[in-house]
Amino acid sequence: MINVFVLHNGRLSQINIESRADLENTLPVWVDLTDPNEEEREWVKSIYGVTLPGEDEVKDIEASARYYEADNGDLHLRTDFLIDEENEDEPAQTVTVAFILAKEILFSVHHTDLPVFRLVRMRARSRPGSINDYRDVLLDLYATDAEYSADALEGIYQKLEDVSRAVLQKEFSDQDAAAALNAIAQEEDLNGRIRRNMMDTRRAVSFLMRGRLLNADQFEEARQILRDIESLDGHTSFLFDKINFLMDATVGFININQNKIIKIFSVASVAFLPPTLIASIYGMNFKGWFPELEWDFGYPFALALMVASAITPFWYFRRRGWLK
Repeated sequence: MINVFVLHNGRLSQINIESRADLENTLPVWVDLTDPNEEEREWVKSIYGVTLPGEDEVKDIEASARYYEADNGDLHLRTDFLIDEENEDEPAQTVTVAFILAKEILFSVHHTDLPVFRLVRMRARSRPGSINDYRDVLLDLYATDAEYSADALEGIYQKLEDVSRAVLQKEFSDQDAAAALNAIAQEEDLNGRIRRNMMDTRRAVSFLMRGRLLNADQFEEARQILRDIESLDGHTSFLFDKINFLMDATVGFININQNKIIKIFSVASVAFLPPTLIASIYGMNFKGWFPELEWDFGYPFALALMVASAITPFWYFRRRGWLK
């Protein structure tokens, strides 16, 4: 799918593209391609002389493949963007977007629609004068990405607060611990993705600033984006510390619950030692002096003695508080 945007009084206006002729008759500032087919790729190549990268090329992680200037002067960037799904069954994911700055047009290629892109399009329609050229569109995408990541970090903090209250409740079962560990692992993964994305965005913005492509206002905006990213790094570090604390606390409570079970078995084994001793004595087959063998009440007496010897340790352990 091709989304084409033109500038009108500082606003981004989307042009409906249904054929190659529609694309040829526009003067776009941003051409956004979501999972383009071969025909759409050929349109862009033949009209603008821009060859769009394939999916394998987009995923290259080497700096030389992610940020470079082609021989014809086109600028190529690869940047990761976050999708923080609200549905717990669909975890957060990272989508790599290929940007090409050519012919004073921003080309973007990605395989799925992104919340950051939708937000930029919505804001550009409602804020006249916020965008003046294709470079402003790219910087606005990076700035909005930082805001989106900040919102995601706030969501992580809120979910960790819920986990913290669950962990510190009076009754914390093994099932609660399993649920807490699962929630903590998901938030740790999301926090790590945000930190990685912000590092990638920092590299991209720094590359633009070094390339002397930005004017004075855009250069200052890029510096503000870097400052925002720097502040997010501190938040991710704080959340990593909180995640580690909750992980240790949860594992500690699991160990406590397991120790309680082991303590019960230990107490039970100690309490049943006296009855076992009594049963062993009366189970001997020696023919020597054994007065209880000829006693009519010998068997019930032995049973009563074993019960009493079992109850006495339990009573003593409870009195000392060892069974709590």
